[in-house]
Amino acid sequence: MIIDTHCHVYSSEMENAEEIIKEAAENDMHVILNGTDTISNREVLKLSEKYDNAHAALGYFYTLADDITDEDISLLDGQLSSDNVVAVGEIGLDYFNGNDNKDSQIELFEKMLNLAEKHDLPVIVHSRKAMQDTFDVLKRHNVIGSLHCYQGSAEMAQQFIKLGFLIGIGGPITYTNNKKTKRTVKNIDIKDILVETDSPYLPPQEKRGEMNTPQNIRYVIRKIAEELDLKEYEVIETTAENAKKLFRLKI
Repeated sequence: MIIDTHCHVYSSEMENAEEIIKEAAENDMHVILNGTDTISNREVLKLSEKYDNAHAALGYFYTLADDITDEDISLLDGQLSSDNVVAVGEIGLDYFNGNDNKDSQIELFEKMLNLAEKHDLPVIVHSRKAMQDTFDVLKRHNVIGSLHCYQGSAEMAQQFIKLGFLIGIGGPITYTNNKKTKRTVKNIDIKDILVETDSPYLPPQEKRGEMNTPQNIRYVIRKIAEELDLKEYEVIETTAENAKKLFRLKI
């Protein structure tokens, strides 16, 4: 069994989302679908109710930091009570285009973490050009989870792991010039790694220019196995167990 712990396979992102989920099921693959706004959260919930291999993660993305209302928070609070929800995500911080709204991003992130604590759910965290702030905020909360598409240093990864977080590795590890992610993988334990695709984004090197799908996770697995001198089945089995434990998947 393979578990893609982070993808956006729903109709507002991909026209053939349901076909892709069915294909994943045929290949003994489970997917954690990550919502980012009210529309995608609703889609994710419906898909998780319809397909046994689809699991829901719901949250509000950093791009909504200046627009989220109390009503939106209340709506998400109610949705998180569903038995199909396995995490709060995708949430986090992103200063790639500047940090002019840093305070509002952090405020929204804190609200998401408060909901995770309330519902006793792990979190799926996005962090780009904001690694230290992400770490500092997470330290203030009693949460565990994953660092999606981890972009920090190997040293910082160890600090997140000490907080109870696993490191999400996806397509970028296959990129020829991405030495940073390869170094991180080599310096942490396979028991601290999750595999993901971020479909339809971040396709592996072999599929650059194409829409990404969960099927491409095999390229990620292959590269991790190569970097760690492991068999592919060892990466599959260990990362699946990691995901089952973190997200309490009864599969």
